[in-house]
Amino acid sequence: MQNYNPKQVGNRIKSLREASAKSQEEIANYLAIPRPSVSQIENGNRFLSAIELAKLSELFLVPVDQILFGLDDKQKNSLPKIPQKNSKKIAAKFNEKKFREVLLYVLSKTAGLANVGETVLYKLLYFCDFNHFEKYHEHMTGATYIKNHYGPTPTNFKKEIEGLMGKEIEIIKSKFGGFSQTKYMPLREADLRQINGAEKQTIDEVLARLSSMNAKQISEYSHGDTPWLTTKDNEVIDYQLVFYRSPAYAVGEYDEL
Repeated sequence: MQNYNPKQVGNRIKSLREASAKSQEEIANYLAIPRPSVSQIENGNRFLSAIELAKLSELFLVPVDQILFGLDDKQKNSLPKIPQKNSKKIAAKFNEKKFREVLLYVLSKTAGLANVGETVLYKLLYFCDFNHFEKYHEHMTGATYIKNHYGPTPTNFKKEIEGLMGKEIEIIKSKFGGFSQTKYMPLREADLRQINGAEKQTIDEVLARLSSMNAKQISEYSHGDTPWLTTKDNEVIDYQLVFYRSPAYAVGEYDEL
């Protein structure tokens, strides 16, 4: 997994700005920030927000990964093109009923796996929601996820678990790999009438690819995904950032560059 290096990112932004013959003042106006902030970004002294990064990607006509990591020509040609129809933000609206049924469906497939505790479950739900949004440009549950040290975390989770506890979900404390683990066991089957065919396919694909990972593995994997990588700690992860994913994480269909 590549690391975010503010100094290197700043140097690349400066090079792109100079190559496009734009001044710091023009970039500042475009990003709606003070001109000194552009200087701080270019010097590696200021963290780019997810929206600023996306806007610079559009301005300079380069993929986000090129700004973040710098890529050779072969890598650049393998990156997906950001579809123009996604330039308009699609607002997320949390669907509590859908979230509960998706959670129960995921648990019905994974609760019996020794490696799937709360941390793994968080990441599986994240990839279900974000992969579906990238592929179909529609929200599955619309749940809110924040960036924390261990990866994306659904803020709606605790409240929903409390509503299901004892009636539809049982909590079990266990150990796995020498560490304490919180597991959730479903007490009923998910109502699949609430999950359409495309959503079920997305969930099944995520589970087939990621449910065998332990907490450490899936946390590290989530740290390489552009939405998590470009969001500040404890801030909400913007669904729109899936359209700036690297090829290793992209699941949507894109036009060639």
